[in-house]
Amino acid sequence: MAAKFEYKVVIYRESMLGSLFLGGSKVDPIKFSEFLNKNGEQGWEVKTMERESRRMLLFFDREAFLVVMQREIGA
Repeated sequence: MAAKFEYKVVIYRESMLGSLFLGGSKVDPIKFSEFLNKNGEQGWEVKTMERESRRMLLFFDREAFLVVMQREIGA
C-alpha cells in the first residue's frame, strides 16, 4: 500500500519591529531553528524552502522563508 502524505506551507518571518527600527529585518537563526524543531517533533519534514525579501510599508524589507513541509498520514 502506498504511503499517504499531508503538506503544510508556512511563511516564516520576524516581526515588523526590526524592520521599522532598523530599516530591515533578518530571520533570527535561533528562533527559526526552534520553529523547525517544534514542527519536526510533530512529524513534519521540510521538503523545500526558499528565502525571500518581502517589502513592507514601501521602504522597509523583511526577510522571510517559504517553507513546504510534509508528514506521513497515519504514521
